[in-house]
Amino acid sequence: QVHLVESGGGLVQAGGSLRLSCTDSGRTFTMYSIGWFRQAPGKEREFVASIGKTGNIITHTPSVKGRFTISRDNAKNTVILQLNSLIPEDTAVYYCAAAPAGGAPQEATLYRYWGQGAQVTVSS
Repeated sequence: QVHLVESGGGLVQAGGSLRLSCTDSGRTFTMYSIGWFRQAPGKEREFVASIGKTGNIITHTPSVKGRFTISRDNAKNTVILQLNSLIPEDTAVYYCAAAPAGGAPQEATLYRYWGQGAQVTVSS
């Protein structure tokens, strides 16, 4: 069983940074790719970034590449999403999710377990 908890959201000015954490309290963390998705008010949920089971494969959506960095520490059952150079368009609820598939997938349907979400608000 996987139980994901996000932390680290908040309010920041444009150009600022935030660090989101996704931690699993279970014992099977290394069996899952971990992805981050976000959903802004009135918009569809969208893929942000994902990382493979060992951290050797990473994917980003083009709009965050160069600004957001994903990493994982399997010893701590934690995945970090570092958000830099934030813009108001990054405002959303950010969710982490776990997929049994390898290869850091981008498709939300491949993710079996989801966290409760963390609000990120970027002011202009």
